[in-house]
This record gives sequence, C-alpha cells and structure tokens, in this order.
Amino acid sequence: MLDIRFVREHTEAVKEDLLKRRDNEKITLLDELLGKDELWRTLKGQTDELRAQRNKLSQEINATKKAGNDATSLLDLAKKIPERIAENEKRMQDLEQAIKGILMRLPNIMHQSVPYGKDDTENEIVQTFGKKPTFTFTPKNHTEIIESLNLVDLERAAKTSGSRFYFLKGDLAMLEFALQLYAIQFMTAKGFELVTPPHMLRRSAYEGVTSLSDFEDTIYKIQDEDLYMIATSEHPLTAMFQDEVIESQSLPIKMIGISPCYRKEVGSHGKDEKGIWRVHQFNKIEQIIICKPEESWDWHEQLVTNAVQFFESLGLHFHQVNICTGDLGIVAAKKYDLEAWIPSVSAYKEVVSCSNCTTYQAVRLNMKYRDGNENKWVHTLNSTCVATTRALVAILEQCQQPDGTIKIPEPLRQFMNGREKIVAQRSISTC
Repeated sequence: MLDIRFVREHTEAVKEDLLKRRDNEKITLLDELLGKDELWRTLKGQTDELRAQRNKLSQEINATKKAGNDATSLLDLAKKIPERIAENEKRMQDLEQAIKGILMRLPNIMHQSVPYGKDDTENEIVQTFGKKPTFTFTPKNHTEIIESLNLVDLERAAKTSGSRFYFLKGDLAMLEFALQLYAIQFMTAKGFELVTPPHMLRRSAYEGVTSLSDFEDTIYKIQDEDLYMIATSEHPLTAMFQDEVIESQSLPIKMIGISPCYRKEVGSHGKDEKGIWRVHQFNKIEQIIICKPEESWDWHEQLVTNAVQFFESLGLHFHQVNICTGDLGIVAAKKYDLEAWIPSVSAYKEVVSCSNCTTYQAVRLNMKYRDGNENKWVHTLNSTCVATTRALVAILEQCQQPDGTIKIPEPLRQFMNGREKIVAQRSISTC
C-alpha cells in the first residue's frame, strides 16, 4: 500500500494516477482518506496538547502542595484530562483502522512508462521473439493432442477432484518436471538462490503481498484455520521478510521459488475450461527480487530478460507486452507480460507476468532496509520464469508434428533420457 506520508505530500500525483486508471471510485476513496487523516492529525495535536497540560498541572499541583496551599481546583482540572485523552485515543484508533483499510484498497503509483489504455486490448507490444510456426496440416488444440496421445486423464481427475484438475501421465509428466528442472538450472546459473516455500500463508502475510478484497475469491482458505493456500510462490517469498529490517549489504536478495499454485479461477469460462490451460493447481518457478529503490527498475528489465531468454531457448514464438493503465492491477507500478502464440486459437496468451511493485508490498509488510542511520522501504519485484501447464500448452501446440508426435525442445531433452519426441502412451484398460 501507499505510505500515508507519501499521500499527504503527493496528493495531486496520487489523484492524477487514479485518473489515468479511470477509477472514480478510488478518487472518492482518496478524498475520504484525506478527510479522515486530517481529523486524525487534529486529534493527535489536541491529545499531545492535553498531555502537555497534564504534565504542567502535575508540576503545579506538586508545587502548590509543597507550599501548603489548597490544590483542589487544580486536582479537579487534572481529573478531566485523562478522560479526554482516552476519548481522543479511541477516536484516533478507529480512524487509524479506517485509514489503513482505505490505503489497502488504493493502487500503487504507476511508472511514467506505463501506456495509457482502457483494457488489455490496448496493451503495448514491446518486441516479438521467435518464428511463428507454420503447418502443412490442420493443427490440433492442446486438449486434442494430450487426449489422442494418452498423456492426460481429465475424466478421472474430474471424478476424483472436480473440473479443472488433471492427471498428467508418462512423457507429459516427465516434460513438466523437465521444465522445472531446466528452469532451476537456468536461474541458479544466474545467481538466484533456490527456495521452496510453505504452501500456506496466514492472512496477515497474504494481506501484505496482495489485496485480499480483490484476490480472496481466487484463493483457497483452510476451514477453521488462519491459513490460505498459496496462489504463487511470490507471496510467501516476499512475505518471508515481514516486519524485518534488512542490512544494506544483504541487498539485492535474489530468489527462485518453486511451488505448486492453487487457484479457484472463479468466473473463468469458455474454451480455457477444458484441458490444462486454466486449472486449479499447477507448478511454477518464480523469480523474486528484494532490493534498494534506486536499483529496482534495472532489475525489472533484467527479470523480464531472464524470462525472454528462457522461452527463446525453448524455441517458442511469443511477444512481450507492456501492460496499459486500464489493465494494470493495484499492486504493480509497471508490468510486462510474455504471451505465447497458441495456434489453435490464432492468438497470443499470457505465459509470464513480470512486475515491479516498488514499495507497495513493503509498506504493507513493514519491510525495510538499513541505510546508514535511517530505515527505508525496500522495493519488491516478481516475475514468472515458467508456469508449467501454460508452457506445456505452448510447446504441445507449437511443436506438434504431421505424424501426431511432439518435438521436445532441445534444452529439455537432457531431463527426458535424451528423447527427441513424445509419442502416444500405452492406455490402461478397465472393465
């Protein structure tokens, strides 16, 4: 969230940013915030003055008693002050909760390079990579491919777990592990530390990394427990340093997280519902950076470069887009997506999301670094390296061959016993 001091000092900049987002509701919230903050500061001033009066009266009462004089009138005045202080403190406490609630709902300040646009149709293409595949046959969609090659069992997954779950089998399961192993190899070679995080987070930690008011319908909660299943390893890895002051020499912190991701995907319907593109559980390798503010924009470019290099090495066709004002969520100050070409729908679809969250998560998490004698907010960044199911879809569709087999991208073959292609798997007969 935004630091209240920043909002006080840069009110017009915050309003201008909300106008770029076309968010009139949040502009109204900002006005409400400023009114509550002004009242809080007035009460704070009154309370400080009352404390000063109380101290002065205490001195006068002591002096009067020492002089042998009657201090009754002074004592009567002194009795009223604690009640007024307590009353003010209660009002201030209520205001602080309301102010924090509003701050949690206000979005981050966008970087000046974020393009203006109404929605995802106006995201800006930065660069295109790889050659778009051409076929001498009618290409299948990924669901047709995995079912024809017996690489997945969607029906039994629906029986045991419900829709949008899957059993990956044989070579497709191996290919998914190959993607994870290759991503770990790829990123640790760049100096990132591999971390496997908890798969559950407490609410306070989750509220530190995202807006639960916007995100709560997406994640699974553990019944009767203060725990949520993680939607990405970004969340626990960033919250890892909650309420801490990091020594300057420890920055930047560079982590590569590996974990399952659990998402409800409420309200998502259509062609994505069948197959493994939009599912309730998938594995992801995530890049995380925690750094000083002056370094974060260079790191943002480096993180997306890492993701570009990873997907280029797989020989896939994709492009990079700069997310516009109307499509940017509340946490990121700027976000790039990589979108892979999906032949069956003749469209580019998101496979990577790369965000600079500046101080937004750090303020919510109370996470700072020591700069001399001063503690300052860190900047936090995150980027997908690879979300396996979406990468699998891109590979299956772009690398399908005329005989129905799938060409395995060269860097993954080392983890697939050197095999160059995926063929149909043996089926299991039941009666």
